[in-house]
Amino acid sequence: MDNKANIDQKYDILIAGVGGQGTVLASRLIAAAAIGQGSFARTSETIGMSQRGGCVVSHVRIGSEKAGSIIPMASADMIIAFELSEAARSLPRLKKGGCCIVNTQIIKPVSASLGTSQYDINKITDYIRDNVGRIHFIDGYAIANEAGSVKAVNVVLLGAAAAAGQMPFSRETIEQAIIENVPQKFRELNQKAFKLGYDCIIKEKSNCS
Repeated sequence: MDNKANIDQKYDILIAGVGGQGTVLASRLIAAAAIGQGSFARTSETIGMSQRGGCVVSHVRIGSEKAGSIIPMASADMIIAFELSEAARSLPRLKKGGCCIVNTQIIKPVSASLGTSQYDINKITDYIRDNVGRIHFIDGYAIANEAGSVKAVNVVLLGAAAAAGQMPFSRETIEQAIIENVPQKFRELNQKAFKLGYDCIIKEKSNCS
């Protein structure tokens, strides 16, 4: 998704998850929000066996008209990870001081389910904590369920990302992108999911202050 516009600010967001979690839609909603405010934006996906639960990585580059579509290593301003191990896998692309939103949902790879590899939740979580300065863990699955459908986990995480205060546009801008790009019959569900994700991070910030 490309759009030409005048903008000085550059911002890169990497979205990582597995097939079926809605990562591609999330990336396109972010790009739509950027375009809606007059920014140049492009998206690109790296999709491995997605229909079998393989990893899906979406690159969203805002204000980078002369740059390539893939975010370089150690350059992402934000990572939105839909699954714990995918967060860890994506960290090499996060720049120093970058922000990370991590859904705590666990989707074990087939090898771990068969016992041929390990999936140590504590080790993965510690690795993420040790390598990210600004991080928010969120149970996006539970929040999406509260909103009315676990399929809205992608919009829950967008709400959390907006509340983290690192997005290059306002909450209202991305909410408008959701309204304009989600089918009307799912609009109310997604608006609720976004608000719940947003409020979760605001509450977290309040408790830490």
